[in-house]
Amino acid sequence: MEFYHIVKGVHMLAAYSTAALMLLRLGLDAAGRPGWRGTPLRWLPHLNDTVQLAAALGLLALTGWMPFVHHWLTGKVILLVGYILAGKWALDQTRPTGVRGMAALVALVQLAAIFALAILRPL
Repeated sequence: MEFYHIVKGVHMLAAYSTAALMLLRLGLDAAGRPGWRGTPLRWLPHLNDTVQLAAALGLLALTGWMPFVHHWLTGKVILLVGYILAGKWALDQTRPTGVRGMAALVALVQLAAIFALAILRPL
């Protein structure tokens, strides 16, 4: 367990970065600046999410928590899938503005719920 706090810190930093990167990309789209798609903002979130997933798997290995046994963790996994799908719709330029706006709202609500479950860990 000597690495637990390091791995948890990496996971938390990546989680905060995920939220910041999503808000930044949504903000740039809302401001009519889709040029971010030609910058590292196009691939940086994927790299960050890979680090976050690796840290999450490391935490699972270190703590013994198991999805589908620890229900708060199962909830995070389900919300994560929803966040990914809603985020994809929100950033998809081919979708109508209203759909993208609603998808962005759904993605951000799911992200907030993921953070709440991580902080509260209800049983």
